[in-house]
Amino acid sequence: MSIDMGKPSTAGQVPGTEEPPDTGVRTPAAGDRHRLTALQGLAALSLDAMASVAYGPESIVLVLAAAGAYGMGFTLPVTLAIAALLAVLVASYRQVIAAFPDGGGSYAVAKKHLGRRTSLVAAASLILDYVLNVAVSVTAGVAALTSAFPELYGERVWICLGILLLVTAVNLRGVVDSAKAFLVPTAVFVGSILAMVVVGLFRDGPVSTASAAGHASVLGEGTTVGALLLLKAFAAGCSALTGVEAVANAVPSFRAPAARRAQHTEVALGALLGVMLIGLSILIGRFHLQPVEGVTVLAQLADASFGHNAAFYIVQFATMVLLALAANTSFGGLPVLMSLLARDNHLPHLFALKADRQVHRHGVLALAAVSAALLVFSGGDTNTLVPLFAIGVFVGFTICQVGMVRHWYGERPRGWRAKAGLNAFGALLTGVSAVVVTATKFTEGAWLIVLALPLIVVGFERIHRAYTEIGDRLELGRIPEPPHRSRSLVVVPVSGLSRLTSQALTAARSLGDEVLAVTVTHPADEDQRAAEALRRDWELWNPGIELLELPSGTRSLGRPVSAYVRELARTRPDAQVTVLIPETEPARLWQRLLQNQRGSVVAHAVRRDTDAVICRLRFRITSDTH
Repeated sequence: MSIDMGKPSTAGQVPGTEEPPDTGVRTPAAGDRHRLTALQGLAALSLDAMASVAYGPESIVLVLAAAGAYGMGFTLPVTLAIAALLAVLVASYRQVIAAFPDGGGSYAVAKKHLGRRTSLVAAASLILDYVLNVAVSVTAGVAALTSAFPELYGERVWICLGILLLVTAVNLRGVVDSAKAFLVPTAVFVGSILAMVVVGLFRDGPVSTASAAGHASVLGEGTTVGALLLLKAFAAGCSALTGVEAVANAVPSFRAPAARRAQHTEVALGALLGVMLIGLSILIGRFHLQPVEGVTVLAQLADASFGHNAAFYIVQFATMVLLALAANTSFGGLPVLMSLLARDNHLPHLFALKADRQVHRHGVLALAAVSAALLVFSGGDTNTLVPLFAIGVFVGFTICQVGMVRHWYGERPRGWRAKAGLNAFGALLTGVSAVVVTATKFTEGAWLIVLALPLIVVGFERIHRAYTEIGDRLELGRIPEPPHRSRSLVVVPVSGLSRLTSQALTAARSLGDEVLAVTVTHPADEDQRAAEALRRDWELWNPGIELLELPSGTRSLGRPVSAYVRELARTRPDAQVTVLIPETEPARLWQRLLQNQRGSVVAHAVRRDTDAVICRLRFRITSDTH
């Protein structure tokens, strides 16, 4: 038997927020089995950042190529500037992890030190970037696949959706399972890139240029490099920094000591990413690489270092797989952030619920659904999505750094000035980067992000206002009136005599002081004959409960019952009215299609029109039931 209240219950939380009671006894070790080690965290939460080496250097090169060979010479300086910003971010987020071990990253920092509205801007920016990361990563991976197999180009949207479904399914099994599944692809990719850099440093020139042969060069004929071009190159290369904040957002996903493990993961992520970015930029200058149409910079570098052999294809395949799976960073970080927003009443509370495997299942499914819509909208085209990418994360970076300056100034632990200085420097760099990235990409589609951010914040505020109103009505946080007993009336809708009817009336008598059986009658001849037969059988059965007929001029079933319940509530205001709806529950799932759904119709009408308690009695049909 399940009971559903027509109005919200008065539990200690707003209805729907309570986590299911844990009836099993779990040891800390059992819970840790579904949490991340530092190495697993690197695989689960850093794929976005790792995969960015496939398009970060290329983004820089494509901008600088407008200034010809002279402009290409600035690839390494621009990359070093990005690497310096990366180092500042990693050091800053180590401090964030230590100060906010419950996760949430920039949202948690801003909420405590910069106010609720600023924290919502940070959360909205991260949500946008996490969603875009999924779409960009999947489309980039599929683009690498369709480049190798052009005949698949027309099916790219379906391939994107298939990959998204795979990543979603793995994440629904838990963050640890996703980390284990993606650990090998991550290791192969990182190993192949590092090997390519090391081998390339020992080459005097490119071993092969077969991959670029026959492709038109996109190198410009300019001879000067201005500040604007360098800023554009810097902004383009900053796409390589997305994902750096994911570890700080998902600290609760790590095994104890969670903060320490998360810090180790953050440092390892920054070190690997920095080495790969700088190494690839050195090779670009060493081999005098020129960007060409239809061939990625990474493919040309692999060709130049290894030659056009098996190693070349291993790099390409590893890149393709990791780009497609880089969406996993969002699945590791966003559900945790959404759970914190839900606990603060800014998102529906179901996002705070966690499954047995430490999975925020609703957050995973919501991310998958929105990402799938983006993939369909973009037609699986990476270029449609890239202009929107990386803006939100830099807004979050800046807010986080400013909040940490306030944090150190308020706490003032030993060495707080140095820590605050680091965060202030990081805030300056990321703030400038946010402005540069937005300005340079504004006309390419970044205006959509600028428009979407306040709309999402308004959505957060409306949800919070709704929960506040519900809390006020429930008087949450106050001592309620002592419970008292009211006379109980139980209304039982019936349509015929059966064992189900008998059990329903038996249950009703145990629940209420007075039981009222009702049946809805219709004017059609066949309905009148059925009503007369029920009346006659009822009198023969004589259960000691009167059967009341509720005439209905239409074929409506729920409205006559709800109207009768409303009349009862009006004429007997001191009584608690309960509507007990008897229903059968078939042994097999497909057999539910055979039911007439009368119980659901009545329950919906009573819930919509009255304040009555709804009790649905399930009669289970099993193989041994006769």
